[in-house]
Amino acid sequence: MDELNKVLAISLSGKDREQAMTEFLRCLADWQMSMPPAEAIVQDFGLGDFRRIGLIECWIANEMEAGYCGKYLFVFDGQQCPAHHHRGKHETFHIVRGKVRMVLDGAERVMGPGDTLAIVPGRHHSFQGVGPALLLEVSQPCFLDDNYFENTAIPIGGNYRAGPDDRGNRGVP
Repeated sequence: MDELNKVLAISLSGKDREQAMTEFLRCLADWQMSMPPAEAIVQDFGLGDFRRIGLIECWIANEMEAGYCGKYLFVFDGQQCPAHHHRGKHETFHIVRGKVRMVLDGAERVMGPGDTLAIVPGRHHSFQGVGPALLLEVSQPCFLDDNYFENTAIPIGGNYRAGPDDRGNRGVP
């Protein structure tokens, strides 16, 4: 299964997805912006609490052989991308619109439009919208098993292991 399909397997669908997409597209229209012509991923990280922990991803490219990945990441006000690190992936975040509260190895900073932050492998990080925010991620290719989430209940990543009561209806163990 390719990486995009793994993410889509635990993304929101139906009415919840439609509502999030309506708000996202309204925000983009207000900013006079558009996204690449790929399906947006409305991600709650398999936790069922999109408004608190989640984001919307628009993948531009995930070129394994060429060695690069590009994604737009959108968070609503107060919404958080959960704490994690990568063992192999180097990534750089560039804030396109809005502000985010970035936490890197426990140190917090607020970043705004034009701010850029490179994160080398092994550094723990998360970010949260301070109002709606759009980030550009430029990185090495995205391999989902190279995500090591602090919350091991997130059903993707290198440290996730399905438990005995996991019915597998949302996760990709």
